Amino acid sequence: MEFSYLSEFEKDLKRLLKKYPTLEEDIKILKQYLQLYPDGKIPIVFPVGDLGIETKIFKVKKFRCRYLKGKGSQSGIRIIYAYFIEEKRIEFIEIYSKSDKENHDKDRIFSNYK
Repeated sequence: MEFSYLSEFEKDLKRLLKKYPTLEEDIKILKQYLQLYPDGKIPIVFPVGDLGIETKIFKVKKFRCRYLKGKGSQSGIRIIYAYFIEEKRIEFIEIYSKSDKENHDKDRIFSNYK
């Protein structure tokens, strides 16, 4: 499986790394999981529906951030990614904390995937 990042994701990550210094290592662990279950497995990863686009978009809801000890997978950090089945590629779109914003950025999804 190949992994890539949108430039906006990289900006999100850089900002969140100041608050959660283990994020890069935590994302490496997530990538190992996505190697096995790229199209998600509830209750960890959910498909994002009602977008009206062909690209398969998923939201990681149970993301374990080691910096947030005691929170486990209830960290409140969300990751949005696109899965391209035929290319065997995952592109990370957005990472955010539920304490900073309530939901994913649909405009970002629509501007990059149609």
